[in-house]
Amino acid sequence: MFIDRISIFCKAGDGGDGCVSFRREAHVPRGGPDGGDGGKGGSIVIRASHDVSNLAHLLGHKFWRAESGDRGKGSLCTGRSAYDLEIVVPPGTLIFDTDRGHLLKDLANDGEVLVVCKGGRGGAGNRRFVGPTNQAPREYGKGGIGQQRNITLELKVIADVGLLGKPNAGKSTLLSRISRAHPEIADYPFTTKYPNLGMVTVGESHRFVVADIPGLIEGAHEGVGLGHEFLKHVERTRLLVHLVEPQPMDGSDPIDNYHILRKELELYDPGLASRPEIVVITKAELPDAQTAKELLEESIGRPVRLLSAVTGQGLPELLRLIVQELDRLPKLEPAAPTVPPEEAVTMDDEDAEPQEVETATEVDGEAL
Repeated sequence: MFIDRISIFCKAGDGGDGCVSFRREAHVPRGGPDGGDGGKGGSIVIRASHDVSNLAHLLGHKFWRAESGDRGKGSLCTGRSAYDLEIVVPPGTLIFDTDRGHLLKDLANDGEVLVVCKGGRGGAGNRRFVGPTNQAPREYGKGGIGQQRNITLELKVIADVGLLGKPNAGKSTLLSRISRAHPEIADYPFTTKYPNLGMVTVGESHRFVVADIPGLIEGAHEGVGLGHEFLKHVERTRLLVHLVEPQPMDGSDPIDNYHILRKELELYDPGLASRPEIVVITKAELPDAQTAKELLEESIGRPVRLLSAVTGQGLPELLRLIVQELDRLPKLEPAAPTVPPEEAVTMDDEDAEPQEVETATEVDGEAL
């Protein structure tokens, strides 16, 4: 199962209350206050990792709650702080605040983290309230309330190269020939139900990621077929390789198929129309492949490559061309957060709210 969008509720742990305690020990008169601080509540952290490929592992786990910190104890013992709760997502996951709609962060790279909800700070024990005029304080700090929010996780596959084409254009076959990916391959349309990624190595110094984007058809930008669910994954590719079948199974014209798909990209996002593109006629072993290549070159006014993933014809030349194009193209920058600066959450920030102070009515079960 491939899941690229999911909404969850996150609640960080509350901080533990401070302790009201007085030292009581034989032969130590007036031992004084020795109440310890409460422990911090656990935060909720989202981390990007290549260990997962999509968000399917989060399906069925809608509520995420971190543990709260323990309250302080006597003898100046601080309560135990709770561990942070970590949610693992694939690189390329965008994190949105569901209620406000703004982007918190784009976890584009492996190892990047975001604290979406910060745990409450621990309350102060009565030892911290000692002063010249308050030698035996009964006050203590209440533990801070952990943050909570609804968030939406949206995966947009990050790849250097995106393979585009109508159903049965040969995208999965090409991906299986140039990488170790094993996409489903069959002689019927819509074989691929979700994007497949493959790592391609050319020579000793060039490596790039290729994404096989599921087949797009006319009207995909309006929700027709399967492609509308995956058009967003094209946005995160630096280079497009457009595969055109010379003899489509449905009897359609290959030249029209190319222009239809280009129009779908433009209608979905005008910026995709200007994305660098390599056009390839696939299945070069078919008799009409050369004719289709010449007609398409005449139609678009630029070179078209001829390729056979079955026999390997044109494969080395295509890989060399992809490497050349990627070397001159800049890296894609992660999406900029839209969250207001005052709402940003970081690990090191202290709670802005003043600590709530209460007065104890008993110590160790005895009324004061």
